[in-house]
Amino acid sequence: DHVSVDIYEDDFTIIMGPSGAGKSTLLYVLSGMDRVSSGTVVYKGKVISRFKERQMAKIRSREFGFVFQQTLLVSNLTLFENVTVAGYLGKERKAETLLEQMNVGSAKDRMPAEVSGGEAQRAAIARAMINEPGIIFADEPTGALNKRNTGEVLDLLTELNKEGQSILMVTHDLRAAVRGTRLLYLEDGKILDELSMPVFHPEDERTREAAINDWLASFQW
Repeated sequence: DHVSVDIYEDDFTIIMGPSGAGKSTLLYVLSGMDRVSSGTVVYKGKVISRFKERQMAKIRSREFGFVFQQTLLVSNLTLFENVTVAGYLGKERKAETLLEQMNVGSAKDRMPAEVSGGEAQRAAIARAMINEPGIIFADEPTGALNKRNTGEVLDLLTELNKEGQSILMVTHDLRAAVRGTRLLYLEDGKILDELSMPVFHPEDERTREAAINDWLASFQW
């Protein structure tokens, strides 16, 4: 509803708000998975909302990485194959490196059904990284994970951001929100406010959680 927002390079941007606020819709519109009926979406100076589908597919595959609540791994491919199929020719070594970085290198030859939810999601993050995207779009990436796996996935995303990876993530989870450097609050299709945070450090987690909790309480969230 007349949203105007800039997403900045190197930020870990979080979109929060009640169910039905339009969080995922905004994410899908910005990433070109959904088309806008009015307005524009600009990425690095290019009005991508005017791109034809073939042009948009090229941008998505080369510039954007995607991580969803459900991993959407191809069930009859191994973790390694799931990562390499998203990349270009000659990315096998890169895929192995990423899987090792995500702590699932030892499971690379297993099928998605043969690994835990956390391992599958870490493989999905490796898949999102295979083409060295300008930005990762993450839609509730910890929503289906237990506490331990949630922590591991958030640690990986936080480390990637500290290394310069731009991330835009939708979440309901306060534990996930504390990892962000910028939080946007969306309600009824409008961005009501934003909150800036320093780069995450584990020793500051409780302080950040309290600050975000107070911020959310101002919206009766």
